[in-house]
Amino acid sequence: MEMVLACLLFSLMNACVYATKLFDAELPAAMVSFVRVLSNLLILIMPAIVHKNVKALRGDGRPSLWLRGLFGSMALMLSFTAITRIGPGESAFLTASSGVFVALLGPWVLGQKNSWMAWLAILGSLVGVALLFKQDGHDSDLIGRAMALSAGFLSALAYLMVARAGRSNSPQSVIFYFCLVAMLLHFVYFANFGFQTPHQQETWGLLLLTGILGSGAQFYMTRAYQAAPAALVSAVGYLAPVLSLAWGIAFFAQLPGQNAMLGSLLIVLFGVILPFIRKL
Repeated sequence: MEMVLACLLFSLMNACVYATKLFDAELPAAMVSFVRVLSNLLILIMPAIVHKNVKALRGDGRPSLWLRGLFGSMALMLSFTAITRIGPGESAFLTASSGVFVALLGPWVLGQKNSWMAWLAILGSLVGVALLFKQDGHDSDLIGRAMALSAGFLSALAYLMVARAGRSNSPQSVIFYFCLVAMLLHFVYFANFGFQTPHQQETWGLLLLTGILGSGAQFYMTRAYQAAPAALVSAVGYLAPVLSLAWGIAFFAQLPGQNAMLGSLLIVLFGVILPFIRKL
């Protein structure tokens, strides 16, 4: 149930990110992701300050924690930019390819072997990704698609770094390093491209809502992985791009083309079964 709620919150967050473009087209996506990270950091650190337990957030400081933060924050910035370019639906499916990349890189990074059925599922998912890149007349933003796919790849690297960190660090520590590195990256971005605030009151409300929804989604996703088998949670996680696609159609009239629909279907189909057949 926690993962279902996380998927709902993530999909609504994606819809809010895209809506900011409609109210304020000049607002960079980095500003939206900055508010998302800042909200997450405040929600994480305020209880630690109240309970005088800030030191616990630092964990053991191993390199994989910092790398998780680097890959995860880059993935967030790319995914938010992709959403503003190609919409919440297709971008969410391309970013969801992270599960496929985890399975693809697992044998080399973690020494985990894949069965022949898992390799077939990986191939099927990659065919779905290719179809999402195939133009079908209604949208030709290949850069936006490349950003979403890159976000999926970087998310996979972030997940693999968490796996390498082992169980010596709490979920709160992992999220803390993500927020810390993400804040630093955003400061670098603002130093080079400038800091721009929204012009519309509605945009401020959407930014706040994005931060709250994203922080809540991450909290429930963490609880889901703690309470249920990882394969089941990973499979349920594909509900998020499905809902994102639904919101794109319902709220923004973004109906995908035939290639995009077929590609999304393949990503969901093989992505859901992949965690269950990796070791068969």
